[in-house]
Amino acid sequence: MKKIISVLVENKAGVLARIAGLFGRRGFNIASLTVGETEDSEVSRMTIVATGDDREIEQVEKQLNKQIDIIKVKTLETELSTRRELMLVKVNANAQARGEIIDIANIMKAKIVDISPSTLTLELSDRPERLDLLISMLDSYGIAEMARTGMVALGKGAGAIAL
Repeated sequence: MKKIISVLVENKAGVLARIAGLFGRRGFNIASLTVGETEDSEVSRMTIVATGDDREIEQVEKQLNKQIDIIKVKTLETELSTRRELMLVKVNANAQARGEIIDIANIMKAKIVDISPSTLTLELSDRPERLDLLISMLDSYGIAEMARTGMVALGKGAGAIAL
């Protein structure tokens, strides 16, 4: 089961490496990891999507809380968080398929960001499950390349992590 862990950390060199190392030493897989400054330039927010059961995630939280550069750790529930991910996907698009792919892009609210005689590149920023849906719709045309950013997430309403 994938869990979303939001971590506020001091914005200092080496923090990312120490946290990634903590996961690796304990054999936990990181499915996605994003890091960026918050509204306070001295604080960064890490959004980690990790695979594990409730007990394993609880252990990870305890280990994270022991780290010196960690300010706050919170596991976010899917229903109680706003989640987004950015994806670029390059699809094989011959003249016959081009119109169908454009229709799919319009339905999914994806932007066409590059076009060539043989491919279309689409951009979509949405919930991870919507990105997965777009991939499944485009798979039969042949996906030439794809890049995903990893998830960013915030708790909804009062569920937010405050400094």
